[in-house]
Amino acid sequence: MLFIRGELPDPAGASSIECTNFTRLRLGPRDEAADGVVVRAVLAGDIERYAELVRRYRDRYARYAARMLGSVDAAEDAVQDAFIRAYDQLAQCRDPDNFVGWFFLILRNRCFAERRREARTGPAADAESHPIPATERPDGMLEAKEQLHALQHALLELTPEQREVFVLKHVEGLSYEEIAARIGGSVPSLKMRMHRAYDRLRERLKDGI
Repeated sequence: MLFIRGELPDPAGASSIECTNFTRLRLGPRDEAADGVVVRAVLAGDIERYAELVRRYRDRYARYAARMLGSVDAAEDAVQDAFIRAYDQLAQCRDPDNFVGWFFLILRNRCFAERRREARTGPAADAESHPIPATERPDGMLEAKEQLHALQHALLELTPEQREVFVLKHVEGLSYEEIAARIGGSVPSLKMRMHRAYDRLRERLKDGI
């Protein structure tokens, strides 16, 4: 569960307010309002509505962060930090209707920064305390769970750029065109990156799957 606590400034520049937990605020029918409507409402002073964006995108992007970082705990920290940064910088969102694309770039930068930190100093001491749990299979086959764990470990051996394309393509289900629009780059270059990721995964998994 993601929690956002602490004193956060009004994104429109007003005095600070106490936002103890965006995710626990009670939301009514307006929870289904378009992102742009919600962003404009928050900037106009209806700060509690930021919870709608948190609820809408928290789980989706926690999956992305978990695959990028290899740890549920690290992913939750990254997503929470990204939501706080997005809130602090909300007035800088040039296209409120594309809040999700803007937020994704904040989270992406956070994940890449964490990977660079790990490359310099090694993973945090508790990085393996809560690895990504294996998806429960209806048949409960141990072999399938072992294969999933092997894939998760192999993904962490890809470069961050290769891992990101793999996650966006096979976890988020995006097309190459959608990935290019989200992170930049051409479709051919993304396909080449994916091809290299496949080659590397095959090499790592050839004895396991």
